[in-house]
Amino acid sequence: MKKALFVLFTVILVFMAGCKDEVNNNQDKHSELENKNEAPKDQDSTYAFTGLPADGRTNNRMVAVMVNNHAKARPQAGLSQADIVFELLAEGDITRFLALYQSELPPVIGPVRSAREYYFDLAHAYNAIYVYHGAADFIDQTIQDKGIDHLNGSLYDNDGILFKRESFRKPPHNSYLQIDALYDEAEEKGYDVTATYEALPFAEAGSEVTGPLAPVVKVGYSNNPSEVVQYTFRQDSGRYTRSNGQQQTIEMETEDPIEVSNVLIMEAHHEVIDESGRRAIDLDSGGKAYLLQKGVLQEVKWERQAGRIIPVKNGKEIPFIPGKTWINVIPKQPGLQEIVTISSG
Repeated sequence: MKKALFVLFTVILVFMAGCKDEVNNNQDKHSELENKNEAPKDQDSTYAFTGLPADGRTNNRMVAVMVNNHAKARPQAGLSQADIVFELLAEGDITRFLALYQSELPPVIGPVRSAREYYFDLAHAYNAIYVYHGAADFIDQTIQDKGIDHLNGSLYDNDGILFKRESFRKPPHNSYLQIDALYDEAEEKGYDVTATYEALPFAEAGSEVTGPLAPVVKVGYSNNPSEVVQYTFRQDSGRYTRSNGQQQTIEMETEDPIEVSNVLIMEAHHEVIDESGRRAIDLDSGGKAYLLQKGVLQEVKWERQAGRIIPVKNGKEIPFIPGKTWINVIPKQPGLQEIVTISSG
């Protein structure tokens, strides 16, 4: 008998004073790869998907990678450098990430996992090269039929150049993308490796965010405690850290906590479409959402605009805070069902 999916969204709002720290606009330098064939930079330019000042190329093509989020795949490599990370259910109650890279390119990303339709539709909408490792035959055929620029790790399995199987983890949790080879391989396949992107809406420096304070946010994708996602606001940095259950989400190499400036938690219609538990997710119709910024929660809507997910309120775009963004997509039923408020007294 299939285990019933249980989705719980809990926001713990603790009213406290003085949560007005500015987002740190300093950006880590690019890897050596990004300096290859570097074009002259505009001193006033910013990255399209983080809103942060550019210290290198801004015209490299975005890369969208399917990153494993199974407990045996944690901690992952390269997640901290993604501009945007989407977290969606893949099958059962296990989520998987679509990590979008444009402003920073870590040398290693992974573990990399198999493709799903709603993930590659997102990658295509953001004009990214879609990277995955393996897929059902009909998924591979759909990717080709739709003309999606892609690199499938199963065709390079452990070649040591584009993909490498690491010995410290067991398959299927040990395939890692080697980013140094990516653009060369993409060019070999005839893909564009440069692109011009319209910037997401970003708030001006020093702008305030109004609403109830939300220092701790929990998103449960199942009744399994280890799959509960928690975001915790750090007043010192003005950003949120993340954990799965009791395990903090960290960068594998440095063990530093991953911090993000924006968290969008959005409802979408989910439908199980086969006996393996694979899903279809409606990422076009819009719906309810919560936006977390600077320790503040806003009840908003989400819309698909030019293929990209944008928060809106009263018909107006809500700008992102410059920095990294994580987007959690949860089923519409039961959806954003519970809010708990705790006063400071």
